[in-house]
Amino acid sequence: MFLSNFLIYSIGIYSFILAVSSDEQILIDLNRDFGIGTVRTSDSKVALISDKDGYSLLVSTGHKDRWPGITIKNPEKYQDLSKFQYIAMDIKNVGSQNVTVHWRIDNPNADGVKNCITHNINIAPNEKKTLKVKLPRKLPDWLAPKMFGMRGFPGGLLKDSPLNLNNIVQFVIFVNEPKVDHAFEISNIRAGGIYDPPEWITMDESQFFPMIDEYGQFIHKDWPGKTKSDKDLEKHKQEEQSDLEANHGPDNWDKYGGWKDGPKLRATGYFRAEKFNGKWWLVDPDGYLFWSHGIDCVGDWNGVTPITDREYYFKNLPDKDSPFAQFYGEGSWAPHNYYEGKTYKTYSFGAANLYRKYGESWREIFADITHKRLKSWGMNTIANWSSEYIYSMRRTPYVVSIGFGGKLLEGSEGYWGKFRDVFDESFSTELKKSMARQKGRSADDPWCIGYFVDNEISWGDEVSLAIATLVSPPDQPAKKIFIDDLKAKYGTIEKLNEVWETKYESWDAMLQSRESPDRKKAYADLTAFYTKFAERYFKLCREAVKEVAPNNLYLGCRFAWANPLAVKASAKYCDVVSYNLYHRDVQDFRLPEGIDMPVIIGEFHFGALDRGMFHTGLQATENQEDRARAYKNYVSGALKNPIFVGSHWFQYSDQATTGRGDGENYQIGFLDVVDTPYIETINACREVGYNMYNLRMNAGK
Repeated sequence: MFLSNFLIYSIGIYSFILAVSSDEQILIDLNRDFGIGTVRTSDSKVALISDKDGYSLLVSTGHKDRWPGITIKNPEKYQDLSKFQYIAMDIKNVGSQNVTVHWRIDNPNADGVKNCITHNINIAPNEKKTLKVKLPRKLPDWLAPKMFGMRGFPGGLLKDSPLNLNNIVQFVIFVNEPKVDHAFEISNIRAGGIYDPPEWITMDESQFFPMIDEYGQFIHKDWPGKTKSDKDLEKHKQEEQSDLEANHGPDNWDKYGGWKDGPKLRATGYFRAEKFNGKWWLVDPDGYLFWSHGIDCVGDWNGVTPITDREYYFKNLPDKDSPFAQFYGEGSWAPHNYYEGKTYKTYSFGAANLYRKYGESWREIFADITHKRLKSWGMNTIANWSSEYIYSMRRTPYVVSIGFGGKLLEGSEGYWGKFRDVFDESFSTELKKSMARQKGRSADDPWCIGYFVDNEISWGDEVSLAIATLVSPPDQPAKKIFIDDLKAKYGTIEKLNEVWETKYESWDAMLQSRESPDRKKAYADLTAFYTKFAERYFKLCREAVKEVAPNNLYLGCRFAWANPLAVKASAKYCDVVSYNLYHRDVQDFRLPEGIDMPVIIGEFHFGALDRGMFHTGLQATENQEDRARAYKNYVSGALKNPIFVGSHWFQYSDQATTGRGDGENYQIGFLDVVDTPYIETINACREVGYNMYNLRMNAGK
């Protein structure tokens, strides 16, 4: 513990780690003598200002540079933050637009990816918030090699920390790719919380393993609501039953979850999108305004985890003659992480716990209570990746995910794999096969809102797919089409060479080439082919959906990475454009200029580490209360945004503590792995969901 008046570094014009209290220490002492000239700017201006609360830095950023902002260098050789839990600073938005401020903490040789960490916060005009950054820690050396097949590790510790806490050299504070100028004030830059290592950190291997109990929970931590016996399961079941009876759902919904007390439009018997009073909405089959408030991965398989090569993690895995042996399985899906390319044995803690909780008829009981839960929580949609046996009960509107195969575009790359070649006949053939399987099931079902086709495919920048085409083999159908287009435009290879400044000897030589052209010199042709490629993709997807399900909506491809050309192509053919938006706030999210379309959020989430899980997911929060606040803020912002027609949380239950096939082990459920509700987030969901129609209708008035 530091003494409250202890000064660690004293350095003339300002000081790093000047103590202000027993658990927080000032990192940068902003005072009248602060050396403003030591602050480096990039497409920005900085000024030292003061008010009744003290001194702060006013940062005014432009929008010409990609990352306009400031850099504050440490005037000493290094800064040691190893004894602290977090660093934080207060930020006030004094501009007229929402701003997302990023804070990068650097070691020597930081480049934005290596030797640094970056966090951000979104702030509304005239709003003041605190950006708090948890400092990363490493696993003990003996334990790190034993930890694999997971993205997050016990205690939120890391196998390899991206930041050396003993050698912090500068802070970079910036805005990422802004479209407008921004202005914000930063102050009270500090470190806090004396780091207290978890008790298990001193254990040896024989004491630490097994680390997962028979319910799939971390053994070496306790928390409110942890299941320690089957009696706890029964207790939690009864508590939830009382909660559901007390909260039966909104009274102003019709059977589909539409707004029966609101305006009534034309009823078509199916869901559609329509603009009403300046805002985009869905309209339910009976003609009532509908906003899709939903949740992904509604099913009983969320707690499945690989056990091959790490059986020692788990306490009391069932014998082969145990009733619980039915929850063993085999997996092969692992696009990333330790199990990539392997077949592995699995165990489903989630399904085993449902069996414990509900008995032999657990699957039917689970399906029934799921529909009751969603309505009670103020949700009206079973969203992507969900189990057909649940949504086919037709008690809650749902969406369906369509995936398919086909020839790959060999020169492409992406997080989830290569793009498919839309000019190969297999693209349309495989897509139509997949959609045909929905006949007699979801196709033309009034309860089916519509179809997402694909998920988070890699659209790259506005020339990426064109370049990927040119570096593909000569038998790539897309490449032949692209070169035919160039022949039609230029006539001779010499004219192409003149414009692109290339040296192809012939059109055939270009076909054989695997080299990428200069993107700037070939830009016009690259973007033209990119647009042709993207438009063909969405056109074929729309045709396949509408051929089988003409009355259901085509909801797009769930953009995670998108550029304006891809979005414009989707807007041309989709009924609703879809994005997976892992942001803190979406109230000011906009489509590219010139596009007026309804948008649905296919995924978002927040997570915390206070209930025994190892990874927060893509948006970290401090604890369950903070997670609940983040949920309310996000969905409220989406409701206030006129283009959104829904938001879908990812996902229904936590992922397995030790990870799914690709290692994801995020605390992102409304339920834990033992089927116990996270009541904090559920209450926030209710607060938004029960009032969402009035909030949306009155937003902006």
